[in-house]
Amino acid sequence: MGVKVVVVGAGIAGLVAAWELARHGGIDVTVLEAERRPGGVIVTEQVEGFVVEGGPDGFLAGEPELPELANELGIGDRVVSQRARGTAVWTGKALEPIEEGHAAQLLGIEATGAEVKAGFRSFVNGMGEPVAALAQRLGGGQGGTLCFGLEVAGLTRQGSRWHVAITGGSTHDADGIVLALPAYAAGRLLESVGVADARVLAEVVYAPSITVSLAYRSEQIEGRLEGAGFVVASPVQVRACTYASQKFPDRAPDGHVLLRAYLAPMNGDPAQTAHAELAKIIGIRAEPLWSRVFYWNRGLPRYGARHAEHVAKVRQRLSRLPRLAIAGAGYDGAGVSACVRSGRDAARLIARATAR
Repeated sequence: MGVKVVVVGAGIAGLVAAWELARHGGIDVTVLEAERRPGGVIVTEQVEGFVVEGGPDGFLAGEPELPELANELGIGDRVVSQRARGTAVWTGKALEPIEEGHAAQLLGIEATGAEVKAGFRSFVNGMGEPVAALAQRLGGGQGGTLCFGLEVAGLTRQGSRWHVAITGGSTHDADGIVLALPAYAAGRLLESVGVADARVLAEVVYAPSITVSLAYRSEQIEGRLEGAGFVVASPVQVRACTYASQKFPDRAPDGHVLLRAYLAPMNGDPAQTAHAELAKIIGIRAEPLWSRVFYWNRGLPRYGARHAEHVAKVRQRLSRLPRLAIAGAGYDGAGVSACVRSGRDAARLIARATAR
């Protein structure tokens, strides 16, 4: 009988952890996801020939994790490079060039100026492509099982194994667990099995945000769109805007423009607000052809000063328990590449423990 591992969470970190475990012989992997879809904050939609990103739209070009994963999944030829370069800042009166590294800092992106200057990469059909490939392979019986709509209510240690309780009454027994959950959710489960210091994970703040994608005909844009977008020096509601149809290839049909605005939490209609502010900045005639709003009540994590120390202490406690690991943006970096790396590391930790 093979070793059974349960991965809780089907964001990119959880999917990669499951994929890595499934590649080890003799490990049976089950992924439990509370939502009805995989990917977590990675959401890509195809709308009337447009590629619409609800979450991250790419990864730093200098990071190897996504290309390596893509090659393993047989989609290495689907990686595309950033096309338009350069960022501006809206001063309230004009758009003025700004260093891309500084723009990243204004948006809370954790990267050096050199990393940002190297550009970004994505996939032909958006960041949802590796998520779909992982889900297809895991769900296709290649060493794994994907289960959606199942929320984990609690963990119980049973000797050297784990008992996983699901909201609604079902259960799973496992030899190992990977918690690929937001820090606040993982912290609650870890506290329930007596992990000291797990409460500090709740201190990781997940910043709320809203993204709005707006589609236009090219002739509706009066101003010249230069570069990949802009940030706002003193934002009212719109904090930044990406010229999505310029940043990466084939994001909009010919003769059309796709914009993506980033807003702080607000009352009212974010799409109307985004259109009104962008119309003043870059000059837009008439209403958008359509708009799509994504709400992230708990979006990207923001780490405190002693975050790494806190996570290290929790992991030290976990090392004393049977085959239990954590992975995801709440611990090892908020970028997609960091999540891939975190998922792999957690899976390798569990695989080594099961091989003893």
